[in-house]
Amino acid sequence: MGFRLKTSKETKDIFEELSSKMNLKPFALSKLAISLSINSDEPIDSYTSADNNGLDLNRQTITAQYDALFKALIEQNLGRSITDDEYFPHYVKLHIDRGAVILKNKYKYSGNLRNFILQSIKKDLLSK
Repeated sequence: MGFRLKTSKETKDIFEELSSKMNLKPFALSKLAISLSINSDEPIDSYTSADNNGLDLNRQTITAQYDALFKALIEQNLGRSITDDEYFPHYVKLHIDRGAVILKNKYKYSGNLRNFILQSIKKDLLSK
């Protein structure tokens, strides 16, 4: 069972850029990235990320007391149960790396943190 993961270099660069603009730390950006990736229509198994030259993140820092919830959401997204070793670091890393790109694009489109949040809330309200 793993407790640490290494993001891709691209994710590290994205988090550094967004951290300065959004004033959020990597652990918060990781949670946003995972949620955006899980919400994607593209299956996560079609995404690959072999680059491990980015940030070194701790499982407790990323998922904290919500670890079981994150695992359940990833399993629901996959449509199957996964082992703890599959969940962390494998699927969490994939979701962080893919989600970081989605997050960067959404933030660029919105222009600032306020608009990013408002657009995210509106999308959620409109989908209900």
